[in-house]
Amino acid sequence: MQNLFELANLDLKNEFTESLVTTSAVRIERIISLGHANPAEGWFDQSENEWFVLLSGEAALEYQSGKTVRLLPGDHCLIPSNQRHRVKWTKPDEPTVWLAVFFKSEE
Repeated sequence: MQNLFELANLDLKNEFTESLVTTSAVRIERIISLGHANPAEGWFDQSENEWFVLLSGEAALEYQSGKTVRLLPGDHCLIPSNQRHRVKWTKPDEPTVWLAVFFKSEE
């Protein structure tokens, strides 16, 4: 058994990403941020859909369109494939724990 909030022995100088489940249809990751953000030119442009829930901490997600969304614990979002986005900021003094599910669109 594992705990999504277990942070002992993690080096959070860099954002931490851990694959929890990987199949041909889906990938589930735990992501832990501590003041991490993407550079202004660092857009994600993924070929998969991404659904995530923010479990703890705070963050802001920015879309290339200019829209920014502040995220609090319990907030969740579906980002369609190829929608350019980035993490604008995460709380620097409290770990931000994300649970992200990546999947392809049905054909």
